[in-house]
Amino acid sequence: MAEKLNASRAGAIERGHAYLDSGLFERDLARRVAIPTESQVARSLPHLRRYQSEEMRPSFEAMGFTCEIFQNPVEGCGPVLLATRIEPGGGPTVLGYGHGDVIRGLEDQWSKGAGPWQTARDGDKLYGRGTADNKGQHSINMGALRAVIEERGYLGFNAKVMIEMGEENGSRGVWDIIAGNKEAFSADVFIGSDGPRVSQESPTMSLGARGAQNFDLICELREGGHHSGNWGGALTDPAIVLAHAISVITSPTGEILVPEWRPPALSQEVREALALVTLDGGASGPEINPDWGEPGLTSSENVYAWNSFAVLAMKAGNPEHPVNAIAPWARAHCQLRYIAGTNRDDILPALQRHFDNYGINGVTIAPPPPGNAAGFNASRTELDHPWADWVRGSLARTTNSQISVIPQTGGSICNDLFTDLLQIPAIWVPHSYPGCQQHAPDEHILMSLSRNAIELMTGLYWDLGQGKTPSQ
Repeated sequence: MAEKLNASRAGAIERGHAYLDSGLFERDLARRVAIPTESQVARSLPHLRRYQSEEMRPSFEAMGFTCEIFQNPVEGCGPVLLATRIEPGGGPTVLGYGHGDVIRGLEDQWSKGAGPWQTARDGDKLYGRGTADNKGQHSINMGALRAVIEERGYLGFNAKVMIEMGEENGSRGVWDIIAGNKEAFSADVFIGSDGPRVSQESPTMSLGARGAQNFDLICELREGGHHSGNWGGALTDPAIVLAHAISVITSPTGEILVPEWRPPALSQEVREALALVTLDGGASGPEINPDWGEPGLTSSENVYAWNSFAVLAMKAGNPEHPVNAIAPWARAHCQLRYIAGTNRDDILPALQRHFDNYGINGVTIAPPPPGNAAGFNASRTELDHPWADWVRGSLARTTNSQISVIPQTGGSICNDLFTDLLQIPAIWVPHSYPGCQQHAPDEHILMSLSRNAIELMTGLYWDLGQGKTPSQ
């Protein structure tokens, strides 16, 4: 293909800016946010399908992509769309990603904007469910692809983009879809966008994601409560038993005590990369406790390169209306976030052995309740991978800011689809920030950050079409 006369990287970035500055990005995102794609709500399945067929397909086809929609083999789960644009010239094949599903809208809890299904601008913030996670992010990438096509006349590489509709529900069925259609999804590298940067000001490149293993700890001793005056001192208190069980999982400052849950010491390369990263939730973020977690590690190292345990919920008796009775049971819903290299199959057996060693009896380790199973595996691409170096170089050419490079995000996502199933390097360039309130009321994206993000992605897509990538 012949490149347009006077086409340039700067010209493509200017087109990306125009998409943001003209209001076209807000128009596209408003249309997408208006579709209530709550994947955790059974009645939303028609909306999940509509997002693919009525919104994504025509948007990609307008850019010269062909689209195929794969129905999900798991009943009640949304489809996966694969948009493909193959160009002559033998350039690399790049697989992108977005998820069109969102967490529950929580309509009655919004205090900003106009509720979950209508975008509303307030200064730099654009409110609406999915603005940050993930409709805004894949809309930015689509705009960047369009900017390169319009400036150059073509991409200069082969592009594939998958849009799934169940990430907020564990990406159920997606592994099977890709496994059954590997050729269709095959690529040289994965470059996608989801999650937050390490801070609002710092462009970020992540090479993987921690896994998540949720489980319940249950101490159930009898039926019904019994008067604490008549029976206190004679009946075992399940809440106390459960509290002691939890106390042997970590130290009082969050240091993991289960031997098999402790990763190997951090490599010098990881420590050097994270020495440049500071956790920053912005003005609305929580205050960080530097003394929490693994001793000797910084907060960034604890989040991006170590395992962490949390009690997500805990109950005994009736906290809202307590009575003078020894509760019959106590329950805690727990989670281990774990990095690549942790043996997931041994997480719960190792905890049982640990309890046995401490003489903890009467506590059952149970699977999580439906709706909070987490389930993503930990996986990552190594920091010294040629594609990681190449993408970092492209991002650095575009921005004057320091690029924060993290071995894996603290949260979990379907990164293993790419590293483990497709056997390709996976690189994430997130377009949100820690204070975006994703999964909560008042979710929003920052327009200034979005403008910087489309710069980065337009420059990256331009560079992919220039040749001299690791696969060429």
